[in-house]
Amino acid sequence: MEIDAYILIVYATVWTIFYWFLSQYIAELSRKKWTTWVESEESDETLINALQVIVDEIEDRMHDKLQEFQSSFFGSLGAASKKLDQATGASTIKALTRDNPMMGFVAEYMMKRGNLGSLMGSESQNTPNNEPKKSDKLGLK
Repeated sequence: MEIDAYILIVYATVWTIFYWFLSQYIAELSRKKWTTWVESEESDETLINALQVIVDEIEDRMHDKLQEFQSSFFGSLGAASKKLDQATGASTIKALTRDNPMMGFVAEYMMKRGNLGSLMGSESQNTPNNEPKKSDKLGLK
């Protein structure tokens, strides 16, 4: 018995379609079974154990990032306070903190807390008065 090429192609096509539908049906059954198992209470312990490694890794990374942020933030605050200690006037402090408004806020807070309000007032003392001097002579300013 010889099989014609057209019949062989028809058989291959029919079997391919059958196996495709069969695999789709099996996949759907598997998905439904998996979904019902995940939603059941007996899966909770297994899923928690399986995901614990991921949770631990996320926690470790967040801890490292927080430590890195803390060290950079407090390091920059320390450097800023050292610069403020060396500064001799409000204009100097404003110039140092011009690019970073957060540092300006911290500098202002540190000056107020350290009773350095006189530094803030010293700028107004050093600036000349804009009013022209009045002469004692009548009619002349």
